[in-house]
Amino acid sequence: FVSSRRWLNLQEYQSKKLMQESGVTVQRFYVADNAPDALQAAKRLGAKEIVLKAQILAGGRGKGVFDSGLKGGVHLTKDPSVVGELANRMLGYSLTTKQTPKEGVKVKTVMVAEALDITRETYFAILMDRACNGPVMVGSPQGGMDIEEVADKTPELIFKEVIDIFEGVRDDQAVRMAANLGFKGPLERQAADQIKRLYDLFLKVDATQVEVNPLGETPEGQVVCFDAKINFDDNAEFRQKAVFALDDMSESDPTETEAAKWDLKYIGLDGNIACFVNGAGLAMATCDIIDLHGGKPANFLDLGGGVKEKQVYEAFKLLTADPKVEAILVNIFGGIVNCAIIANGITKACRELELKVPLVVRLEGTNVQEAKRILSESGLPIVAANDLEDAAKKAVAAIAKK
Repeated sequence: FVSSRRWLNLQEYQSKKLMQESGVTVQRFYVADNAPDALQAAKRLGAKEIVLKAQILAGGRGKGVFDSGLKGGVHLTKDPSVVGELANRMLGYSLTTKQTPKEGVKVKTVMVAEALDITRETYFAILMDRACNGPVMVGSPQGGMDIEEVADKTPELIFKEVIDIFEGVRDDQAVRMAANLGFKGPLERQAADQIKRLYDLFLKVDATQVEVNPLGETPEGQVVCFDAKINFDDNAEFRQKAVFALDDMSESDPTETEAAKWDLKYIGLDGNIACFVNGAGLAMATCDIIDLHGGKPANFLDLGGGVKEKQVYEAFKLLTADPKVEAILVNIFGGIVNCAIIANGITKACRELELKVPLVVRLEGTNVQEAKRILSESGLPIVAANDLEDAAKKAVAAIAKK
């Protein structure tokens, strides 16, 4: 099942701010959207060493390249006066990393933070676990690296504590986890305190996961959350308005963002046959069968269950706006979905959008006879298909004829 919502994406500084608000220890930092402010922030920090980080959602920033010629989206310096100059070559420029599109992502904000030495790195996370019917703490003294690798090579270094959702994190659990992470002496109590605060944050923001990698200790004897990833429960949006308002959609595909407004799940692909399907499994099968018959899907579009006529119309608008699309294949299996609603939406969209590409429709299920009558009496050049294979073959053939 693919939810029709986009995942909430927060910038690094936004996650750090949420942690700070829950009393979790993070590096001191400021955010700037222009070079003079970045310079002032660096001076205000009064730190021995400063780290300047470009704020984009993609990973691999440190090894990225700006179109200003600057190399690296993360810079360390002991001289605050160079921060303004560095920020000048970051802000307003596009940063390309392994995870960004080819043209990169424009940097609008930078984070100016105190750089701290780390004497030891550990891994800590709280996540929802189906097997335990609730939250679980997972930790390892081997931090700062891929946790899957640790689990694979040294599973004995992964520690787990099941949290009772009614009791929360008990003191003995927090202390035991801190000890398993290798914190000793006064650091053990400090780490246990951070663990409890991270659980408070987990509950407060309706998270499905809070992952800190690394949870580190400094030479000065501080336990600090250096890097965190927070995943949120999209179903809690109604009571987490302030958190969801932070969502940065500027780096998302505009078509995906527009689709999400209408509760449609859209993923662009590089083919020329647009797919309009209800249900993620059927959408994937449709993409596969188009491929099998020599075609290439232009997208993955899942209508979901509770479809309204307006959604059908908006979906067609999205599909026809893509210049790559040379044919549209509609594949609907009406269980929850009423096929007549789809048929009415299709005919309205065809007329109002003056559809210029071949349209192949396969409908099956609830109210299908009425739906087929609506389509056949519409007088529109719609190609009817008997089943999924027939639909795929007709869509591929329609392009071959052009």
